[in-house]
Amino acid sequence: MTQVVTHLSGHGGFFPNGFSGVWIGVIISIFSYLSIEMIAVAAGEAKDPEKAVKKAFKSTALRLILFYLLSLFLIVTLVPWTVLIGADATSPFVMVMKIVGIQYADSILNFIVIVAALSAMNSMLYISTRMLFSLSRAGDAPKVFGRISSNGVPVNALLLSAVGIGIASIVYTINPASAFPIMIALSMFGALFTWGSIFVTHMFFRRHMVQQNIQLKFKIPASRFISLFGFIAILSITVTTWFTSEFKSTLQFGVPLVLVLIFFYYLKRSTVKLNLNSSEETLK
Repeated sequence: MTQVVTHLSGHGGFFPNGFSGVWIGVIISIFSYLSIEMIAVAAGEAKDPEKAVKKAFKSTALRLILFYLLSLFLIVTLVPWTVLIGADATSPFVMVMKIVGIQYADSILNFIVIVAALSAMNSMLYISTRMLFSLSRAGDAPKVFGRISSNGVPVNALLLSAVGIGIASIVYTINPASAFPIMIALSMFGALFTWGSIFVTHMFFRRHMVQQNIQLKFKIPASRFISLFGFIAILSITVTTWFTSEFKSTLQFGVPLVLVLIFFYYLKRSTVKLNLNSSEETLK
């Protein structure tokens, strides 16, 4: 017990590098929560979305507490943080597994990482296919990606998503030194931009629900204030990446991507408007 307290309070105590160290840690931890919003997307295909979202939300929150918060707490109580960042340091989980006497810790963790990576890739394949299909059905993507097979599978959207994974793998194989930072930057910016958009959308959505006197069956206390706080936090993290050398490329690659998307959106919008005007003139 004394050793546990020493690991937590020693070596500079809590926040040894000040608040800035904690804030940088928050930026890094974002990668652990990428695409958590897919809970709501997947619930749209459930028979009872209201019950599915409620159940998924509770189970996800419990898993985050057990697999992230609790595991990290156990790591820092068993191993000093100074050892975890040493020049010869290995994976924190491997170090803890060796401390408790688990043999072949390296191989076990490698297997877990491979399974987790395949699971994450499968989830990303689903979510990208689902979003591309939805965009197509909404008229914001080519109609060809909104077609489904006899089994109800959006094959074209699935194929394009799979091609994207293949291209990313090939690019990384050819030039990993340059490809990996770009992928990390785009992934982080995509997550931050998506979460920020969700927070803003949710605030306007809840205000509209109140104005229309529509009651929600699944309620979260102070949800609008939580969304406002979340948006401010996301905006702060996004700005911080510009002043952090490791993550400066987040805005360097992310902002141009958004500008390109905005350009094509307004281009499509103006084209549709022009076609409508032409149709009206023809009818006259």
